[in-house]
Amino acid sequence: MSVNNVIAEVDEARPDDDVTPPRRRAVRATPSWRKVLKNDWRLYSLLVLPIVFLLVFRYLPMAGNIIAFRRYRAGGSLFGDEWVGFHYIQMFISDPTFWKVFFNTLILGGLTLIVVFPLPIILALMFNELRSRAFKRIAQSISYLPHFMSVVIVAGVVLQVTASRGTINQIIEGFGGDAVPFMQLPEWFRTIYVGSEIWQTVGWGTILYLAALTTIDPQLYEAARIDGANRWQQVWHVTLPGLAPTIVVLLILNIGTFMAVGFEKVLLLYNPLLYPTADVISTYLYRVGLGTGQFSYATAIGLFEAIIGLVLILSANAISRRVVGTSLW
Repeated sequence: MSVNNVIAEVDEARPDDDVTPPRRRAVRATPSWRKVLKNDWRLYSLLVLPIVFLLVFRYLPMAGNIIAFRRYRAGGSLFGDEWVGFHYIQMFISDPTFWKVFFNTLILGGLTLIVVFPLPIILALMFNELRSRAFKRIAQSISYLPHFMSVVIVAGVVLQVTASRGTINQIIEGFGGDAVPFMQLPEWFRTIYVGSEIWQTVGWGTILYLAALTTIDPQLYEAARIDGANRWQQVWHVTLPGLAPTIVVLLILNIGTFMAVGFEKVLLLYNPLLYPTADVISTYLYRVGLGTGQFSYATAIGLFEAIIGLVLILSANAISRRVVGTSLW
């Protein structure tokens, strides 16, 4: 056999250059949920109590919302006696009190969101700029303290401070002014409510922002200093962008509770003289439900408030996802 014939036979036996052998891919089988549960059952058992809590105290009570569409009578069926459709919701919307409590809720919620929400961010930035660690810890501890007081104690302190012979009026009289009956004048309620919210919640609200500040890469500050950035420019171009995801998530959560407006504190602070500015949807619901025994009507009001809150949080989440790129889900 000649050399050319051998080369020809080898060429025929060699696969074409264009045909490449299929690559072997490492296929990793996904374990079934039964296998995962069997292997990590100790870890998953920790979820049992939280799930039971949510089912019993959060989801099971939702079944009671059905009486918003049924006529409930004391001593009758637990889920109402007859269907009435949207009668109670229409009754609430046509109620002359509706627009008053609705606008009071919007104004108090808006003031809380606009005034109170940015303050923990500012306070966290100020804490971050402190150089003395001892002074920083003392200042943080003092700012956290009001959060651990119950709403009842906070309301009691506010009522004492704003009383006719309280601290504020003593200061006013000390400067030659006349005492102001703060808790009898509707125009003062919103200022007092927002002020008490600032005192009680701002210090505690800095915790998440301070935790987020620790995740910012120090090399970014070093690079900013090399570029000649001063402290304010470092805060603006490094710190605030690092806090942006946390700020957006907390803003969405705050918008979701926009309509709740601190029901307990409003209920403890207000009186009939302050109804023009202090009466909100949740306090009106409380008076109607427990004061007059109209449970179906009160449930319809609560459901209306919950639907508005749901729409707000869905809208805020969608806007945030589209504009900023950060969202809750």
